Amino acid sequence: MKKLSLRARVLTGAVAAAAVGTFQVASASASTPTAAPTAVEADAANRNLQQTTHLTVAAATKAAQATLDAAKKENQRVSVAVVDRNGNTIVTLRGDGSGPQAYESAMKKAYTAVSWNAPTSELAKRLTNAPTLKDIPGTLFLAGGAPVTAKGAPIAGIGVAGAPSGDLDEKFAQAGVASLGR
Repeated sequence: MKKLSLRARVLTGAVAAAAVGTFQVASASASTPTAAPTAVEADAANRNLQQTTHLTVAAATKAAQATLDAAKKENQRVSVAVVDRNGNTIVTLRGDGSGPQAYESAMKKAYTAVSWNAPTSELAKRLTNAPTLKDIPGTLFLAGGAPVTAKGAPIAGIGVAGAPSGDLDEKFAQAGVASLGR
């Protein structure tokens, strides 16, 4: 076996000592208890917090299925989208035989309805006085979207597309909204 030079032995010893020292520091700090973060209580006195209402996935699915069922009763093939207050998709259902454009149209109608807390048929009428509304990304100002509200505030939107008229689409969306009250 070859002997290490004095320089190699000193260097190896320094590396070993540093490794042991690091392990001891890490071990010591790992056993030191840390203070738990302070929790903020959600109460009426705390003005920095706001309580909101959201549809559950189960409720959104129930509404979407009720919408498809209403369309099926009238032999219509539609797609349904339910979005939350922020326009994020909760659930989408593409009915059997629904056209390829219906999926995206339903999403945009739901987004539009919740954004303005109004049925999209009403919003389409506003284009006469404000034609640039249609230029807002992600929106679609055609009948077929209905807002879902709680205590007067929008919490979701249901959009339907694929029937031969927007009036039918909106009728089916309203059936989805109505199912949430049962």
